[in-house]
Amino acid sequence: MVGISALLLPILLSSVIVFVASSLLHMVLTYHRSDYQKLPNEDAVGAAIRAGNAAPGQYLIPHMSMTEMRSPEGIEKFKKGPVGMLFLRQSGAPGMGKNLVQWFVYSVVIGVFVAYVTGRTLGAGAAYLAVFRVTGTVAFLAYAAGAPIDSIWRGQTWSATVKAIIDGLVYALLTAGTFGWLWPKM
Repeated sequence: MVGISALLLPILLSSVIVFVASSLLHMVLTYHRSDYQKLPNEDAVGAAIRAGNAAPGQYLIPHMSMTEMRSPEGIEKFKKGPVGMLFLRQSGAPGMGKNLVQWFVYSVVIGVFVAYVTGRTLGAGAAYLAVFRVTGTVAFLAYAAGAPIDSIWRGQTWSATVKAIIDGLVYALLTAGTFGWLWPKM
């Protein structure tokens, strides 16, 4: 058994490596650019949302109870459309600082769980490949396994979900390689 304190270096270094890799995947490679489309009437939709004075949050359209959904009026609203989910953020110039800090902290938290599971599964001196397998599996589950939820329940395109899973696989492999490299020898 290996304690988390003995794995602080791989936790932090894997988080930094994942952070850099995610920056490269999203800023250098262009395959995520097709994940979102522009509304053909973006200005009108924006004006309607502003007129409604909606606060930042998550919204359903149409929004109704289960009973209302089964009513003739509710069924008609769904047929008429649009049907969707809307996520609104605080108005203002986009700033990535807070999001990047949260992403890094999230990666550290994943690293802690990876260290915990692997530290309880394998002892000091475990072979690189054994460490790679356990850490890679746990990291993949953390970074990628939840991605299909957005396609199943939120209407995200499956192509965007597949790309998120590929990103998660890259992060998992980098995490696994870092832990395997820095795993305590004895």
